[in-house]
Amino acid sequence: MRDDKTPADLAITPRDRRFGRGSRQDRWWMNGDPVATAFHNALSVTFPRGEAFFIESVKAFRDGVPAKLDREIRAFVQQEVMHSREHVAFNRRVVDAGYDVSHLEQVVVESLELTRNRPQILNLAVTMALEHYTAMMAQMMLKDADYWRGVDRETADMWKWHAIEEIEHKGVAYDTWLHATRDWSRWKRWKVKTIMMLLVSRTFWVKRIEGTLELLAQDGITGARAKWGVFAYLLGRPGVVRRLIPAWLAFFMPGFHPWNHDDRALIAKADSVYPDARAPQPA
Repeated sequence: MRDDKTPADLAITPRDRRFGRGSRQDRWWMNGDPVATAFHNALSVTFPRGEAFFIESVKAFRDGVPAKLDREIRAFVQQEVMHSREHVAFNRRVVDAGYDVSHLEQVVVESLELTRNRPQILNLAVTMALEHYTAMMAQMMLKDADYWRGVDRETADMWKWHAIEEIEHKGVAYDTWLHATRDWSRWKRWKVKTIMMLLVSRTFWVKRIEGTLELLAQDGITGARAKWGVFAYLLGRPGVVRRLIPAWLAFFMPGFHPWNHDDRALIAKADSVYPDARAPQPA
């Protein structure tokens, strides 16, 4: 029985787009909401170095993979490199809007330093878990017609473009994990990925909340006001965490695969604005 459930006809297509060059970004660019803005800014700070980590984690197990997966890994790398580039540019605009993100960047550096001497298979497991997070959030960002309401077109398009490609390559790290652990029992695979997802989830949300609060403090929003605002945003309305719970729980189910839910129709709907930006598909 095949564990790889990625559609045979899936095309992972890097789209070489650049966003917001030379433009000014409002300080509270997310519909004038300081909490939503701080959350997305804190998230964006993690992407340049985080996605470089994803690339290295997957490439470490590239040797000997099936030809189709090898092509998908190459396309995944192209996409992630371009995502890093665009979030570097986005983060510069965050700084230009008056925020100091140096401490948030240092937190990312220190977190990645902890992975340096760790077995590569555990780094791949971390990548697999975080890629599930990015896919879950990407689906939410594209499916909710109101998510980007009040955000300028260029900024919204950057996040949507990133979301499209995160959904498109959502199975790459997972399929690489399946290949790398092909000699493991199903029980061992499930146990390791479950433990890693629980650890990753705790760290992910603790760090994102801390980063959001730090940026809110730079706007003079502190104490109970800040904490309540973050709580309401994540669990109330729009309820970012609350809305991710069903897809997060699915990760722990026997037989899980990112492509158990085929959302290529969602990609196609959002992708229609990028037909001229598609990079050549790796041969």
